[in-house]
Amino acid sequence: MTRWTPQQVAALAPDASSVAAARRLARPGPWSDTGSTDTLVWGKCQGSGKTPYQVSIDLTEPAFRCTCPSRKFPCKHGLALLMLWVEGSGSVRDAAEAAGFAAEWAAERAARAASSSAAGAARAGRAPDPTAQAKRLEERLALMTSGIDDFARWLGDLARGGTASVRSQPYAWWDTTAARLVDAQLPGLADQVRSMASDVATRPDWPDHLLAAMGRWWTVTRAWSQRAAADDDAAGDLRTVLGWSVPTESVRQREALTDRWTVLGAHRTDDGRLQQQRTWLRGEASGETVQVLDFAAGGQVLPMARVVGSVLDATLARYPGKAVHRALFVDEPVVTDARAGLADVASVDAAHAKAAATWAVNPWAWRVPVALAHVRATILEGAAGALVDEVGDALRLTEDSPVWPLLALTGGHPTDLFAELEGQRARPLSAVVDGELVAL
Repeated sequence: MTRWTPQQVAALAPDASSVAAARRLARPGPWSDTGSTDTLVWGKCQGSGKTPYQVSIDLTEPAFRCTCPSRKFPCKHGLALLMLWVEGSGSVRDAAEAAGFAAEWAAERAARAASSSAAGAARAGRAPDPTAQAKRLEERLALMTSGIDDFARWLGDLARGGTASVRSQPYAWWDTTAARLVDAQLPGLADQVRSMASDVATRPDWPDHLLAAMGRWWTVTRAWSQRAAADDDAAGDLRTVLGWSVPTESVRQREALTDRWTVLGAHRTDDGRLQQQRTWLRGEASGETVQVLDFAAGGQVLPMARVVGSVLDATLARYPGKAVHRALFVDEPVVTDARAGLADVASVDAAHAKAAATWAVNPWAWRVPVALAHVRATILEGAAGALVDEVGDALRLTEDSPVWPLLALTGGHPTDLFAELEGQRARPLSAVVDGELVAL
């Protein structure tokens, strides 16, 4: 279902104070067991008592249910949950089936509304109204277009004024722009702007880093204006950078790829709002490298990471996109007894060439997977880590790279390793030690 706009949610509130209270709750912290289907959104919100409030929303009317004692309808908890769902950042995940308490409430409503068992069944299985869906999509596109235009003006002002004074700007300066992007349903860009505030303050190469980001952001604004001419894969890359999620069911209906997949590496991040786990896989027959993403918000827990070097018999469905494909498991993968190493390892120069070729077709692919041959970990001046290959080409490591564990595992000797290339920096995730691929 096309997600609503923040204005549509605010229009449902009984008064302005309810909107203000809901906005304070519209963050992952107090929420757990959240999820959504085409017609339902649900979650549990921890209040002042021991037992969290159960919140359920039927999107087809809409209708609300909350176990809190509030006499307002909808209450702040229902509005806050809708705001999280609208944001589309992964705090409210897509699910195949509704949680028990939400499903029971939906079934009770369907039974009450039905004049007969047949009518009740029809009501429970009612598909979303296509006309209403089309109208919501039109409203969302208009809101996003307005947000993109506003962002383009901000970028233009930044370029004309120069970037020299940007480092002296407070965090609120960045956050204001990010908040406007969230309101325009562009959470992907909002996250990048907020991250840039930290990068500008801490990175020694911040001028180059900011300038490269500004170039990527400008290409987003131009691509949005020409989106009608884009094919499915180009549109998929654009949706990804904007943070516009693709329903998992539509991905499952795309062409699938069955192969034996080697687990190359995994990395977890936590920005305080959302946990993410990236798992990189390489197909033995296809030679394709894909990433599988898992998310967890509130009280949710990420799934156990796959064992690096293990081999999975699995069928994957790929999200639309031209380069650095994201995929999901169509069925539960089967772990084989085999172990695999790294294939198609290359020099640092070749890794840069691969990244350049990737960015030529998808300039928003922030992370490019690379397999490096015979590189040696070292410490540069200022305690920064780097990888140096056989011809002396060096690749600086990201600040969160596990350089000391890598040195401990390899003893400073050259080895093959797998890494994520972020701009001009690398984050090693696994290395070949004594003939086996091991996690860092």
